[in-house]
Amino acid sequence: MDNKVINSKETDEKSIPHVKIRSITILGMACNIFLSILKVLSGLILSSVALVADGIHSLSDLLTDIAVLVSSKAARRPPDENHQYGHGRYETFGSQLIGFTLLIIGAGICWSAAGSLIAQEKYFPGPVVVIVAVISLVLKEILFHLTRKVAIVTRSTSLYANAWHHRSDAFSSLTVIIGGLAGMAGFGYGDQMAGIVVGVMVMVIAVKLIFEGFKEMSEHAIDKTMVHRIQNVFEDHKEVYHWHNLRTRKIGAEIFLDVHIHVDPELTVRVSHELTEELEEKIRNSLQYPVNVLIHVEPCTRSELQQAIEDYETRE
Repeated sequence: MDNKVINSKETDEKSIPHVKIRSITILGMACNIFLSILKVLSGLILSSVALVADGIHSLSDLLTDIAVLVSSKAARRPPDENHQYGHGRYETFGSQLIGFTLLIIGAGICWSAAGSLIAQEKYFPGPVVVIVAVISLVLKEILFHLTRKVAIVTRSTSLYANAWHHRSDAFSSLTVIIGGLAGMAGFGYGDQMAGIVVGVMVMVIAVKLIFEGFKEMSEHAIDKTMVHRIQNVFEDHKEVYHWHNLRTRKIGAEIFLDVHIHVDPELTVRVSHELTEELEEKIRNSLQYPVNVLIHVEPCTRSELQQAIEDYETRE
């Protein structure tokens, strides 16, 4: 009984990011449901094709919200016998799914707008359409900043992708606003022209997300800034005489790295172990990221030891 109470009060550190991701995503889902109903019904009543399309765009956000919830939960499952490096790749799959969804939506916006221009269709939506679109733009822009902030804190690639999906919906609403204002001014092609511009912007964002996902899937190393921080940890430690074979990769929100270090051959196993733990802690503090570190300790030869001591004294 006591163990159950204790366990219920314990907080798993890996579950904290998922709680934040789930909370902001559920908020986004509620907002998307509200905006979808508002825009589709308003568009049907006011005969605004653009507003109906914008409502369908908001409805598509629900699919990516679900993708974020599923992928983030799956990615934070602990390692098991079949996934000994964890399940971080699910996070990448989620961001890829969102990227491809955005690409299709952007292409669809361009295709629809271009077809309407070719057919010389004219739209003259009234002021109510503009008001609904403004509400959508403001809500979606707020959601973008809130979601992006949580994505950066939790290092969630799928949530970061979803943040940009919120902004793409804001761009879509901006299209409706521009088209509505142009229609009120007597120009019936404003909505289509703005739609093409926004569609291209959405596709550019989608391509960027897909490219970043492919980099991660191909075991791409982490960026050079973080690599330099890791290198500085070894360079600044007086008991590390040489290091080599530093390798890094990113799986979901976690960084994996392994490295070989040369130390004094007279160090005991206990001291060597304490040294690696110290280095691991310094690496984590320097990156501010979840890091899985593997350090291979090698004995330094006498000549290398003397040279390393001289080099360190020179730096001092």
